[in-house]
Amino acid sequence: MKEADTLAGEALWQLLEKIPILEVQGIDAVGVSGDWEPDLIVRLLVDGREHQLICAYKSNGQPRYARSALLELRDYVRHHAPQATPVFIAPYLSPAVRQLCDEKGVGYLDLEGNAHIVFGSVFIERIVAEKPVAEQRALKSLFRPKSAQVLRAMLREPDRAWRVTELSAISGVSLGHVSNVRTGLIDREWAHSADNGLILSEPDALLDAWQQSYTAPLGERLRFYTSLHGSALEDAAHQALSTNPSAGRAAFASFSAAQWLAPYARTGTHYFFADNEGLHKLQAALKLTDSPKGENVVVTVLKDSGLLADSVEPAPGMVCTSPVQTYLDLSIAGERGAEAADHLRKTLLSWPK
Repeated sequence: MKEADTLAGEALWQLLEKIPILEVQGIDAVGVSGDWEPDLIVRLLVDGREHQLICAYKSNGQPRYARSALLELRDYVRHHAPQATPVFIAPYLSPAVRQLCDEKGVGYLDLEGNAHIVFGSVFIERIVAEKPVAEQRALKSLFRPKSAQVLRAMLREPDRAWRVTELSAISGVSLGHVSNVRTGLIDREWAHSADNGLILSEPDALLDAWQQSYTAPLGERLRFYTSLHGSALEDAAHQALSTNPSAGRAAFASFSAAQWLAPYARTGTHYFFADNEGLHKLQAALKLTDSPKGENVVVTVLKDSGLLADSVEPAPGMVCTSPVQTYLDLSIAGERGAEAADHLRKTLLSWPK
């Protein structure tokens, strides 16, 4: 038995031996042949009656690999063991893959402990809340700043087919890095490859996962006070934001960006993202003074100013972070941020299924 099959077999045994009405008679590895064969066959006695679990193991449980395994499992059971129960096994199965298994009528087990196997009078279900470290690391890698530049470009035009070279040029990210992002999206079935390029197939699922993994951009968060209010502040911000970006960049962010993109929740504080030169422009135009307490302007000087390249102008000269970036920032903003994020998403980030 291969090492992977051994791990899968041990996980199955540990799960099944806890069920009082089950007796595990054996777990057999299936020999390799020219045709598709299951990896394991589990022989059971259930209240004295024989039953089999026909199992396929994949070292990668991402949707791209799971879908083909489920089809092969169902086809094998239909033709060779119609009374048996198909079970898909992998190191980790995301909620999306678990749902896919349910839809296809296939049981599942992962080595993290998630399981759902139902037959006859047997009902086994176990959900483990935490993602494994490797999965968390893979998702974080997909949403790190360089990768995020690629994702933001794709979400701006979600129906477009993208060549790797086009994504590299528009995002300013290397071809190799774009290729890694492409693989991550395809593996999770958030995008698919067509003759004319890479196309987002599940932008909502992508944005959901991004939001769940999102943390604020790295940078220095500075607090200021300005005596300007209303139209006077808007005029000053217009002056700072619309001048030559080569001399420094800044943009409305968070609640302040949302007020221009999809107004919902007003706050007494104005938020900006900027690079170092953009900070100086804001300080001069808005007459900012340091204010450790009682601030009404917060400027985050970004460590990675590439985020500012994704800005938009909902009104002439009023530069804001993009709808995607604004949504992500609102989602972790506290106060009424979650409500404002939901409103912005319904208004500007809704895509047809």
